[in-house]
Amino acid sequence: MSRKALSRSHPGKFPLHTGMKPLLTCLIVALSTCSPSPPKSYLPREADIVFQSLPHSPLVDAIEGCTHSPYSHCGILAFKANEWVVIEALGTVRETSWPEWAQRGRKQHFTVYRLDLTFSNQTSDIVTRARSYLGRPYDLHYSFDDEAIYCSELIQKAIRGATGRTIGKIQKLSDLNWKPFETIIRTIENDVPLDREMITPQSLAEATELHQVYSPIAADD
Repeated sequence: MSRKALSRSHPGKFPLHTGMKPLLTCLIVALSTCSPSPPKSYLPREADIVFQSLPHSPLVDAIEGCTHSPYSHCGILAFKANEWVVIEALGTVRETSWPEWAQRGRKQHFTVYRLDLTFSNQTSDIVTRARSYLGRPYDLHYSFDDEAIYCSELIQKAIRGATGRTIGKIQKLSDLNWKPFETIIRTIENDVPLDREMITPQSLAEATELHQVYSPIAADD
């Protein structure tokens, strides 16, 4: 069994690839400096899916560049103890206060998509399913196993687990604009896994089951 396979079957027993920890640590430290601020004219609703552009880093730029998208991160809204939180995969799957999350993106911008009415009776189940992944580590390999989770994977799995419906298009790395970011990919993987399947934030945003309910451009008009 390979070292990577062993690290998957025994999470925590083997360290991250030496290039991976600094990438994720720098991103989390940068985000921790954000101070909470209320969002603008948007009224949250449970299971709304929120997207943002994180502060620039090699990993963030690779995510956005590979997908030709401003979206490098996403989460799902939930109501807890009289406040709104975002369930997200960043460092670990965790709950972050909504004002803090909204402040974090570049220019404090965020975009919100809402599931169509056919999901209206299942939003609580979707949130419950998302919470079932709390504490899982972030998946820098962007694979589909459940031992580690990345942001758009969390949302897709929560919806599929609660409703049996899969939203968003699954793509291989080879389908994306990976070549300009080969160096960062090799820092993480020691290879370029072109056949690896994944769900990206942009693919989620393009799902026919979602419609946009808030964007900074519309809000500022």
